[in-house]
Amino acid sequence: MELLSNNVVALIPIQKEHASGILTAAQFPEIWTYMSVTLSTLPEVEAYIGLWQQKARQSSACAFTVVDQQTQQIVGVTTFMDISTAHRHLEIGSTWYTPSVWRSAVNTNCKYLLLQYAFETMNMQRVQIKTGHENKRSQRAIERIGATKEGVLRNHMVQRDGRTRHTVMYSIIAEEWPHIKQYFKDVLQVN
Repeated sequence: MELLSNNVVALIPIQKEHASGILTAAQFPEIWTYMSVTLSTLPEVEAYIGLWQQKARQSSACAFTVVDQQTQQIVGVTTFMDISTAHRHLEIGSTWYTPSVWRSAVNTNCKYLLLQYAFETMNMQRVQIKTGHENKRSQRAIERIGATKEGVLRNHMVQRDGRTRHTVMYSIIAEEWPHIKQYFKDVLQVN
């Protein structure tokens, strides 16, 4: 996978050299409320990077370290997961950002770059995005970019704290991409 970037963010395939920057960005407990992992120590971050690199070697996923172009600081991680070239679909997921970039242009720019690459370079016909039923902030962000809510997978997962998660499913399909791309161009003022 290649570097994806614009003037706001750079999405760099995750590397071991990113470990200390990821750890710095990850040091806020509120990041992990709805996530299946926590990253609070360097060994945890190194294992996390190793897991994503293993999945990349198997061509089933690609994790990107998210860098804020203005500060040149690592501000999070986002991924392509469940990649199927045969069925031409993938999932954007396991995304987290340090709180200082919440409600900023970072997530919208990341989603634009990921969707553009998925539809225009990888020739995907479907991109799905999932989130927990309690994660209203994530649901709003997904809906804001124009993804279609397909439904809820009830009792889908058991969270780290033992609570049951119902998973809200969203998707964007290739036929919708031109309209959604125009939305991004209008909002982000990109070419």
